[in-house]
Amino acid sequence: MSNRRSGIIELKTNGVLYDAKGNFTYNLGRPKREAIVGADRVHGFKETPQVSFIEGEITDSSTLDLEALVLIDNATVTLSLNNGKVIELRQAWYAAEGNVQTEEGNIQIRFEAADGEEIKS
Repeated sequence: MSNRRSGIIELKTNGVLYDAKGNFTYNLGRPKREAIVGADRVHGFKETPQVSFIEGEITDSSTLDLEALVLIDNATVTLSLNNGKVIELRQAWYAAEGNVQTEEGNIQIRFEAADGEEIKS
């Protein structure tokens, strides 16, 4: 068993590898639980749906087609983590604004889907 917990990551949509940059965030889209509190005690909890997502930054390049990126729909998106896990969204869509920062070519990305899966190696 490796002691590695984080570090190098890979982001792909339909097998296309992007230049991942910085810190990524993901959510598997499981229901969010919130307490139901009465005047006398905690009565239980309620669940509300959450969208599954992967978000972070990629670096722009001369071969990156920004228009194609922001129009991604019905895609398989994978975020491979250095600890051996792969986060996968199926039938995902691009859900960010498509802004590009020119100083370092940063593009904020967000992909969303109805469901996410954590695959452990």
